[in-house]
Amino acid sequence: MTVSLPDISLTETSPTLSPLRWVGMQGIDLPLTVSEPGYRRELHARGDVQVDLPAPHIKGIHMSRLYRLLDDLGDGEALSPVGLRRCLQAIVESHRDCNTSSARMRLQFDLLARRQALVTKGLAGWKSYPVRLDATLRPGSFSKQGFFTLRAQVTVGYSSTCPCSAALTRQLIEQGFTRAFAGQPSVEVSEVADWLRRHATLATPHSQRSEAVVGVDVAAGAPDMGLLTLIDRIEQAVGTPVQTAVKRADEQAFAALNGQNLMFVEDAVRRIQAALTVGYAQPLVHVRHLESLHPHDAVAWAAPAAEGVLA
Repeated sequence: MTVSLPDISLTETSPTLSPLRWVGMQGIDLPLTVSEPGYRRELHARGDVQVDLPAPHIKGIHMSRLYRLLDDLGDGEALSPVGLRRCLQAIVESHRDCNTSSARMRLQFDLLARRQALVTKGLAGWKSYPVRLDATLRPGSFSKQGFFTLRAQVTVGYSSTCPCSAALTRQLIEQGFTRAFAGQPSVEVSEVADWLRRHATLATPHSQRSEAVVGVDVAAGAPDMGLLTLIDRIEQAVGTPVQTAVKRADEQAFAALNGQNLMFVEDAVRRIQAALTVGYAQPLVHVRHLESLHPHDAVAWAAPAAEGVLA
């Protein structure tokens, strides 16, 4: 027997008649397939999706329609700007009876990438990169399909060694060496080598795990999100990405990288900004050094002149 179920979103009116900017859902679990050159993987994501509700007399939107259309993103088709736009367009169309003209979604997931050790052949491990995608479709005066924007944000971990601390450390080692060999007209190389082997860590510069949060615009017609390419560009810029599986030779190589890439937080953000000047639109960079000297962090932002800081 078929029973007509009540739908009070259609039969009742809100006690307060006012338009609403966004209405929807947050924290929806879904699988997503990320495919880029040399990479394809199904990942667990969480999605937020909302529409505008400009009609003051409409009591509520159709939440189930949002859920089902967002769920279609997990049907195995690789994530792409074209696919996200198509999904948002379908969401707007599904809410024409609410006078909806805009829709937005946010997708958050961890991109897993296999990273090789610095030196040891055949040694590798998995590294996780938090990703956030923000897509919006608004009415456009030049397109019936609306104005689509898409931004990708990635978080990349790296190590930073303080240049000031390194300079102070070198001074202490120099003073220790001078005291050890004061008054000697000459010193054998072997004696210097032996002293360094025992005393070169008389003082050590402080270093810390750090992170860069970088957001860029993604072209609406791009074949994929370009996430790994962006991550690689950032890691190359800082020069000291955190490692996964290591042996002693890899740990030594990492120590050498840190010694050759001393950086303040200002240096790190400028390096990344410079690395993104070609091929990326509206890059916003936020770096954070989780200080080992202080109980607080050192931070810096870089953005196009007309933009604010990255939240």
